[in-house]
Amino acid sequence: MSDTPHATQPPGGIDYVEVEESPEFVELKKRQRSFVFPMAVAFLVWYFAYVLMSSFATEFMSQRVWGDITVGLLLGLGQFATTFIITMAYVSFANRRLDPLSSKLRDELEQKENAA
Repeated sequence: MSDTPHATQPPGGIDYVEVEESPEFVELKKRQRSFVFPMAVAFLVWYFAYVLMSSFATEFMSQRVWGDITVGLLLGLGQFATTFIITMAYVSFANRRLDPLSSKLRDELEQKENAA
């Protein structure tokens, strides 16, 4: 038998397993995954297409667009641009769809903790 105070009660009086299984938290995870998984798949497809084209479509990638600027260079720079665009889109998504729900959950947990 353990004599630690939280052996029978979770720290702060909050049952985190119960919180994780709550409909609100499940919805929060669902919303987050609805953005992250499709975006990750899309970016990986775009990234691997670029890598494969650089290896197997060298004539296409080496076509000059303007001066020494090639299709491959533009697509490579597009990788960086895509990273920033995805980041900005996620921040916007999180601000609109995730933050309100997570703030509500945090407030409820803080109230429970303060009441304990």
